Amino acid sequence: MSLADHACIPCRGGVPPLERSRIDELLAQLGEGWRLNDAGHLERTYEFRNFRDALAFANRVGEIAEAEQHHPDLHVGWGRCTVEIWTHKIDGLTESDFYLAAKVDRDAAGKTR
Repeated sequence: MSLADHACIPCRGGVPPLERSRIDELLAQLGEGWRLNDAGHLERTYEFRNFRDALAFANRVGEIAEAEQHHPDLHVGWGRCTVEIWTHKIDGLTESDFYLAAKVDRDAAGKTR
């Protein structure tokens, strides 16, 4: 079963963030381009032909986020959309963050520049 096939599990808080070794293991299972940003959040920038395509992608990610009840920060600009994911309640990463990232990758497959 791939990461994208798992359902996100709502975090109720009070759980520790993932250990770095587990983060690295899960990061290796994501598509190319995902990284940890300076805040320790998962982040990837997708490139598109124009603003309209980037915005359409952001809206699709929004639909995925609503279905999973796990909401990333989206930064949309001309020809790009950056997706930033972390679990807000613990200010760190959980396995659900990686599940959401994989679902975003699955949606983006073949639709980016």
